[in-house]
Parts: sequence; C-alpha cells; structure tokens
Amino acid sequence: MQTAANVLVGLVAALHVYILVLEMFLWEKKPGRGLHGFDPAMARATAPLAANQGLYNGFLAAGLVWGLIAADPTGSRVQVFFLCCVVVAGVYGAATANRRILFAQALPGAVALGAVLLAR
Repeated sequence: MQTAANVLVGLVAALHVYILVLEMFLWEKKPGRGLHGFDPAMARATAPLAANQGLYNGFLAAGLVWGLIAADPTGSRVQVFFLCCVVVAGVYGAATANRRILFAQALPGAVALGAVLLAR
C-alpha cells in the first residue's frame, strides 16, 4: 500500500507542477487561454493573477515532493498536510471559480490522501 500511496502523491505533485507551468508560463499562449476560453486580451489582463496561482501550486508540489523524500514519521505527516491543502484549495476553487477544479484537483488529492492514511 505504501508504494501505491507514494505513486499517487507523486502524481498529484506532477499535476501541480503542470498547473504551475500552465499558469506561470503558458497562460497567454493557446494552452493557457484554452483552459478558460480567454481571448488574448483577457489572458494578458489576468496573467499576473494566474502567475500568482501558479506559484502557489508550485509550493504544493514542492511540499508533496518533500513528503516523498523525507524519512518517516516526518514524510507521511508532510504528505498529509500538503494533501489536505490540495483538497481544501480544490474545494474552494470549485466553489468560487469552476466546478471542474473539484475533479481535477480536489479528487486526486483526496484519493492520494486516503491512500497515505491507509498506508500508515
């Protein structure tokens, strides 16, 4: 179970690195604009906000990677903390911005969190 939990945590970390790249570097390009259907002017206007969000996603990814490489009990505790952050951010994003965030962010975080807790 520990291996499965680590794989899931790694996938959630990779997802957040992808979100970082999308929001910080590709926001004004086709992949970023297509995410919300923004035209170039709207993407340009919202780019600083997206970059800020991307940075936060990078911190989530960094925390999850830390949890994967740290020895236990620190590693699993760090994973639980950052996965809870992922789930809360996903639920909040779904409630305030777009319902898809619930399935794209909160659900993978919750599945990984469940796996980590079962593996303890």
